[in-house]
Amino acid sequence: MTEPRFTVETAQVLAEVAHNRQKDKLKRPYREHVLAVGDALADFDEDIQIAGYLHDIAEDTPITRQALLDMGVSERAVDIIERVTRRFHDDPDDYDAGIRFVAEDHDATLVKIADNAHNSLPERVRALAEKWPDKPPTTRYADARPVLYTAVPREEVELILQRINPHLLQELDEIVPE
Repeated sequence: MTEPRFTVETAQVLAEVAHNRQKDKLKRPYREHVLAVGDALADFDEDIQIAGYLHDIAEDTPITRQALLDMGVSERAVDIIERVTRRFHDDPDDYDAGIRFVAEDHDATLVKIADNAHNSLPERVRALAEKWPDKPPTTRYADARPVLYTAVPREEVELILQRINPHLLQELDEIVPE
């Protein structure tokens, strides 16, 4: 009898359950974010998709590396998850250094591009600006995009943006012309 495999579908369910009661800054169900990030990576291999669905699991839940491995998540997918998890960076408070660290790994960069793009949806940025009018919308996501977009082939960035945030395609053209 063969062991059951940890699949993309399993990752979707785990992401939904693990983040079920969490809310984002706008009080929306956080699981919508992790599911959108995973969905944006549908053109890539299973490990990258799994890492997309689980990209915040080490940050926002008590689930550990060993627990993921014990569930059957591949070491490669777990490595991607850990690379995009800020608390595992040398200086978790240095966002720019963290982005550069992520950009050193192709697969982690793809996951971070999807995460960044979802966090940069125009309606989300607008809603955050309305909720906190005294606090200008963060520019760290925009500042991170040139680093991320130039770390992987343009075509791969385009595939992700077409799925999750087509509004960023014009910016991609400016950063990485065809």
